[in-house]
This record gives sequence, structure tokens and C-alpha cells, in this order.
Amino acid sequence: MLPTTSLTSRDQGNGSLNSREAARHTAGAKRYKYLRRLLHFRHMDFEFALWQMLYLFTSPQMVYRNFQYRKQTKDQWARDDPAFLVLLSIWLCVSTIVFALVLGLGFVETIKLLLWVVFIDCIGVGLLIATLMWFVANKYLIKHPGRDYDVEWGYAFDVHLNAFYPLLVILHFIQLFFIHYIIMQDSFIGCFIGDTFWLIAIGYYIYVTFLGYNALPFLKNTVILLYPFALLVLLYVVSLAMGWNVTKALCIFYKYRVK
Repeated sequence: MLPTTSLTSRDQGNGSLNSREAARHTAGAKRYKYLRRLLHFRHMDFEFALWQMLYLFTSPQMVYRNFQYRKQTKDQWARDDPAFLVLLSIWLCVSTIVFALVLGLGFVETIKLLLWVVFIDCIGVGLLIATLMWFVANKYLIKHPGRDYDVEWGYAFDVHLNAFYPLLVILHFIQLFFIHYIIMQDSFIGCFIGDTFWLIAIGYYIYVTFLGYNALPFLKNTVILLYPFALLVLLYVVSLAMGWNVTKALCIFYKYRVK
């Protein structure tokens, strides 16, 4: 899950890793260690994962600064502790159930919505975005192509999870307090508030994603990852001009999908 395969200073004595060190640093070995820790809850640092979730809202730069510290101490950028993933999964399930209650869905419909949100909205879309970002970063953003630097797919997915969490809280929690009484009403103010929630949520997703790739010192021109902001604002203005309430449309879509 390392975003870079560069050699550390302790490995540069003879210019290559010895066989034991090489085995420990392979992507397969790291993936096996990460997945194995999913079965040992007492070995996970949930307190630190909660700290990361808090700072993804208040100061996301601090979260990625910690990623840099991990690279210095453990020679690994991506998380080696699945506590964040576990807490995110729990929050995703709980918020989706509450969202289903707000929409007035039954038990079976709630289960269908939960499966849709987990496997399509989070995992499916996440895999697609992570793969796209992994390709773009390695194809166009590497400072010195051909050297032993690359953004691995695992780190790209880790960045997606960081950016997805604030979006989830904004759309699946904060927005719920406004759905019935304001957003779902046939009025401009309902359209304005609903679309503004989407503007903030997706805008924050773009920003946190930018910070994730900007933290990697071997990438260049990462500012281009902020360019989608312009398209986002344009779509926001167009949706208000057309009176298209995105939240209301998505609620109707979800109700249609689970029936």
C-alpha cells in the first residue's frame, strides 16, 4: 500500500534491499498485514482514528502531516491500522439507516438502501475514483518519470476514504435536519439549501483529495486537482437557475431503486 517504492537511507548501503526486507515491503505483505489486523479489534487504535475524523473537518492538513510522519517512522504513507475503515463503515451503516427512517422506508427497503449505499455509492464509486486518480497521478503528475517513485492504488483508495467521510457526514447527517421541513418543499429556498449542501460536500471532497496528493513530495502540479471546483460551481449555478433540487431528486431515485 506504499505510494512510493523509493529506498530508505538504511537500505542504501549496498543499493538494494536484502531478501527479508524486500519481502516485508511488498504490497502483498502489507495488504496481508492490514487485512489480518481487521480480525483483532484490540490491536486497533480507535482513539487515533477518531482524532483523524475530527481533524478531517477542522484541519485536514494535520491528518496528511501525520501521513508524512508515518512515512518517516514506518516507511509507509498509507494507514497500517484499519481502525479508520472500521469506524467509517459503522458510521456509514448507522447514517444510512437514519436516512432511511427520514425517508419513511420499511425494513426490507432499508436493507436494500444500505446495500446500495455501501456497495455502490461507497465501494463501487470509490474503486472507480481511486483507479482514475491512481492513473492520472502516475501518468501525468510524477516529477521524474522512470525513477523508483509511483503512487500505488492502495494509497489512492486511502485518500478517497479520507475525502468521503466529510461528504458522508454533510449529506447523511447534517442535511437530514433540513430535508422534511425545507429541502423537500417545492420552493426556491428548498432547492437552494439542498443544492448548497451538495456544493459544500463535493467541494470538500475535492479539497481533501487535493491535500492527499499534494502531501506526496514526488508529485508535481497537484493544483490541477482543484480545477473541478470551477465545473462544480457552474453546475451549482445551473441547477439553481433550472430549479433542480438535487437532494429531492436523489431521494426520489433512492425510493425508486429500493422498491
